[in-house]
Amino acid sequence: MSVDQVTVAYGNRPPVLRDVTLSAEPGRIVAISGRSGAGKTTLLSTIAGLLRPSDGTVTVDGERLGDRDHAVAQGIVLVPQGNGLATFLTAGENLEVALLANGRTPSDARRLTVESLDRLGLSGQRNQLVEELSGGQQQRTAIARGLALRGDVLLADEVTSELDAVSRQTVLDLLRAEADRGAAVVFATHDPEAAAVCDAELHLVDGRAELVRTEPISTDQDRNGNGKAKSGQAGQARVGAGAHRLDQPPSA
Repeated sequence: MSVDQVTVAYGNRPPVLRDVTLSAEPGRIVAISGRSGAGKTTLLSTIAGLLRPSDGTVTVDGERLGDRDHAVAQGIVLVPQGNGLATFLTAGENLEVALLANGRTPSDARRLTVESLDRLGLSGQRNQLVEELSGGQQQRTAIARGLALRGDVLLADEVTSELDAVSRQTVLDLLRAEADRGAAVVFATHDPEAAAVCDAELHLVDGRAELVRTEPISTDQDRNGNGKAKSGQAGQARVGAGAHRLDQPPSA
């Protein structure tokens, strides 16, 4: 998945994002960091097809992205910051409805629902209404739904913000597992410790992207223990025009 020179503005207001470029490769996790209002959610919403950029393009496998329906067809899964759950459904029903809409059979949807909720420690909440769940339980239910969909690109927006330390680590491990199975994971976070475990970090400041760091996967051994890195995994996150690395001064 590639974001190329994307600018996003709301109406006649100044752009929220300016010339942002990013490459998210299969098998890698890219953290998007920045203060509140820096544009993290806007960037993920643009990649998810919810917002159309004023300029620039988002492509998946070389195909230019259209609207949200097109993004879903391209395997782009979004776990939104506000969880996006239907409060009048149970936790399990929220997962099953999404899986059925994604083409799963009823039996597969039930199986994946049970498995995904169990991975997040929510087996006992499967039949509880969302409105009866705590904030942390709702957040974990939304994560479980996103993981159950098994997308090619997983976008996770501040998904650890309401979690305790144990649940937070569980979610980070599950995001790594998604990357290990071949998904490209883009994780927006304001938590520097969470960002530090990702393979690359893109920091947003005043709508522009600054590459904090990137860690190429070794050609000797990938994260699955294979003899060589998967195709495309050595790709680097890139910054857009006008941005600079934090460890290098901008050119004069």
